[in-house]
Amino acid sequence: MDTTSIMLSLLFGTIGMGFLIYGKNAGRVIPIGVGLCLMVGPYFLPSAGLMLAICIPLLVTPFVIRGA
Repeated sequence: MDTTSIMLSLLFGTIGMGFLIYGKNAGRVIPIGVGLCLMVGPYFLPSAGLMLAICIPLLVTPFVIRGA
């Protein structure tokens, strides 16, 4: 793992924890699921590019589904 991957993992994990806490307090399932995926997902993604390609759409998902 290089420094970029570690920093992105930390960033997405922190944002995922925020989504998880928000989803738990608001009683919403989608932010809870996105939060868990953002916290666990970077452990299984080998490169920073793949991590960005998967985590950025996950970040947008609660806003898109809520707005629909």
